[in-house]
Amino acid sequence: MSWDSIFVMRHEVLLLILILFQLVADLYRGSGKSSHINFTIVFFVLIMISGFVPSTDARLFGSMYVSDPLRDLLKNFLNLFVLITLLQSARWLRKEEHQLSEGAFYLLLFSSLLGMYFMISAGDFLMFYLGLELSAIPMTLLAAFDKQLKRSAEAGIKLLMSSAVSSAMLLFGLSIIYGVYGTFHFIEIAVQSNVSALSSFGLLFFISGLGFKLSLVPFHLWTADVYEGAPLPVTTFLSVASKGTALFTMMLLLFNVFGAQTKTWSLALYFLSIVTMVIGVLFAIRQKNMKRFLAFSSITQVGFMMLGFMSGSVLAENSIIYFMLIYGLSNLAVFGVLSIVSNATGKETIADLNGFYLTNPRLSLIMLLALFSLAGIPPLSGFFGKLFLFMAVASKGMYGLLILAVFNAVISLYYYLLIVKAMFIDKSEAPIPSLTSTMYEKLSFSICLIGILIFGFSNSIFDFIRSVL
Repeated sequence: MSWDSIFVMRHEVLLLILILFQLVADLYRGSGKSSHINFTIVFFVLIMISGFVPSTDARLFGSMYVSDPLRDLLKNFLNLFVLITLLQSARWLRKEEHQLSEGAFYLLLFSSLLGMYFMISAGDFLMFYLGLELSAIPMTLLAAFDKQLKRSAEAGIKLLMSSAVSSAMLLFGLSIIYGVYGTFHFIEIAVQSNVSALSSFGLLFFISGLGFKLSLVPFHLWTADVYEGAPLPVTTFLSVASKGTALFTMMLLLFNVFGAQTKTWSLALYFLSIVTMVIGVLFAIRQKNMKRFLAFSSITQVGFMMLGFMSGSVLAENSIIYFMLIYGLSNLAVFGVLSIVSNATGKETIADLNGFYLTNPRLSLIMLLALFSLAGIPPLSGFFGKLFLFMAVASKGMYGLLILAVFNAVISLYYYLLIVKAMFIDKSEAPIPSLTSTMYEKLSFSICLIGILIFGFSNSIFDFIRSVL
């Protein structure tokens, strides 16, 4: 392999070096030894910086691996989500019961991220599936990371079983696709126009397999239980990085590989979008636990993301990527506040936040802005994210779907306001005491707030994504 090839794969190569470091460092780190989180974060920042160095389009290993500016950008967004997750998980890892497992946590987290890299850069379905399994297996171990908690082990088992079912459906779809097209390579499939009932059948199974990763209804049943049972940093990682990878991969494949079957997958996603938005909204209203609430909130948001697939234009791709970026930053801000509360008090219900503003005004304000961004309140970035998706739907004349989406957005505002009401209006005889934020947590909030506030007032990030497309 030449140096040019290594540079093309710089994300994967540097991350693999970090994984090997975590493996070796954990072997030589005994009880009472200092944490290596500072080195981990610094090295990961270097990986992020390297991702912004321009490179040319390239195909390696017989076109199994593909690199271009768009895929580099998608990896950079994943890196941003993971960096914030690392910053927010630092305090949790310093707890006595997790200190000896710090290296294992990083090893599993980065191994899963490596699989996500390969999913995005896949040039055929073999590489795509290998990346999918590499990302999914460490994820199940992360969900069961809190060995002392029964609910964590339960979350790991549920995630493992649902991943097995989704992989079986996806593999069945891929076998049909291979039988129809006679190849796994994306380029060779894209140039063929074999649109038949059998090819559509295989494509629907493929979409169903990715639907599990995205928590599309009716493939969503695992989401709330796993979110509630898994440790908070793992839930954070699941809610943004895992969903982002599945969304980006679906976008790349449907638009670029299965363009000849647009009618098939757009019709399927049309109905999946409707039921996902409706079910997510209805169940989110009933939740009392914050992690379960955020699970159904994410399901609703995925329903909105599917709106971008209704239009096969550059505007649609741009809107999907932009919305995922804003959703990720907003969701991470909410999880960041929840992480501070949970680490200090162990409380995770909405009622526990009663009177939160009186004792923690700054954290309450961060939570308020993040929730309003998720709800799509102007002038926050979340509003523009939904607006661009609605414009993509309107460009195709799907006004019935547009009205339903707007109606669900209004209802979602109601359940986000329930949390705001708890923090700012509802009284509590014993509110959560004043909490302090570490340097890492303050840095993570700063990054999230820049995205929530600045990206809404400026079109620079949207224009930047459009320039890459």
